[in-house]
Amino acid sequence: MPLKFIDLFAGAGGLSEGFVRAGYVPLAHIEMDKYACDTLKTRAAYHWLRENNQLSIYKKYLHEKKEKEDGSKLWTQVPDEVIQSVIHATIGKDTINGIFAKVDKLKGDDDVDVIIGGPPCQAYSVAGRARMGEKVEKDPRNDLYKYYVKFLERYHPRMFVFENVLGIRTAKKGEPLRDLTRLVKEAGYDMKVEVQIASEHGVLQNRKRVIIVGWKIEDENGNPTNFHYPELAKEENKYQTLKDLFIDLPERKHGEGQLCAPIEYTKPLSEMKYLKKSAIRSKDFNFTTQHIARPNNPTDREIYRRAVELWQQGKRINYSELPPELQKHKNTETFLNRFQVVDPNGCSHTVVAHIAMDGHYYIYPVSNPTIDNVRSITIREAARIQSFPDDYYFEGSRSAAFKQIGNAVPVVLAHKIAEELKEQLTDELQ
Repeated sequence: MPLKFIDLFAGAGGLSEGFVRAGYVPLAHIEMDKYACDTLKTRAAYHWLRENNQLSIYKKYLHEKKEKEDGSKLWTQVPDEVIQSVIHATIGKDTINGIFAKVDKLKGDDDVDVIIGGPPCQAYSVAGRARMGEKVEKDPRNDLYKYYVKFLERYHPRMFVFENVLGIRTAKKGEPLRDLTRLVKEAGYDMKVEVQIASEHGVLQNRKRVIIVGWKIEDENGNPTNFHYPELAKEENKYQTLKDLFIDLPERKHGEGQLCAPIEYTKPLSEMKYLKKSAIRSKDFNFTTQHIARPNNPTDREIYRRAVELWQQGKRINYSELPPELQKHKNTETFLNRFQVVDPNGCSHTVVAHIAMDGHYYIYPVSNPTIDNVRSITIREAARIQSFPDDYYFEGSRSAAFKQIGNAVPVVLAHKIAEELKEQLTDELQ
């Protein structure tokens, strides 16, 4: 029997995708953002079609996709229960009982082996605290961890995975994390908090996140369990962002590309070892989508050009040192690194949801920068940094897609965690 899971605060499904790749079956995804829900539905349809040897339907959908259309043309071609497993809802005191009723119906008599998910983390993030000021203390997202625990109390998974930003350890002097630990213990679970760096686990991104893993202290017979934090072996990174992650995608200038149009690769899969190893490129598809770059005004492009030139000299651009005519922001004292080049020779810096607002922090590392060819990274490039497979389609606008990608857990890291937990969960059943 495959292991079953529920995904809370599911986002676009990066964490879930890693678990599906490891052979788990999702019983339900719960997410508040409409576009992320649409993406989850499209991905659920993809997995059903793949399992039933009908991938041609998904490929046709991608080829015929039109901008501003949702995924209905695809969703109607798979069983209703596949699409219904995505629950569009905000988890809170007024909604939780209704969500429980939907999940109960979806899971039927199935046991829930794992609950996964990461509550929205703006209230714990440095950027969120800086942006919201004192309001952050009253933000309802501060308490979402309590609802996560309510799902543990109702569905009694054997293990759980809780992902969040580093700030969860220090927010309110550590009070939320201490409270989470207490609530988890009262629910019959033990847990361990660790910081995982994605670049140490096969992802070309220096992303640091708190990954909490918890497990039942006792089994159904009252005996101690043997569960523990996953032993994630650190991997040496031998790959580079430009030549191993980006180079097989067609060249783009600012504003070039289409949101939906399929594009063919410029290099065969056999030449792209990292993309093959990470399963970012699939042997089932000879194309990808969403390789679209933002348009940029001449001022921004001139800053991009300078940023890339300085990067090539081993320096970073400082906003306060730009000529006055290029400084469009009055703030020249903080966020001086707001223009940043993606490292072509190693791993990218962390992709965050702010990429939905502008691409200044993710400048493409073009080798011969001119005001005409500089740009920020495309949707597909951002998705690859997060190790999403190229056949993953992000529903909604360009900004909606960027936001979903920035909020996600890297798929390759999620897969490593899922495999390690799977070993423990299947051992316990034997």
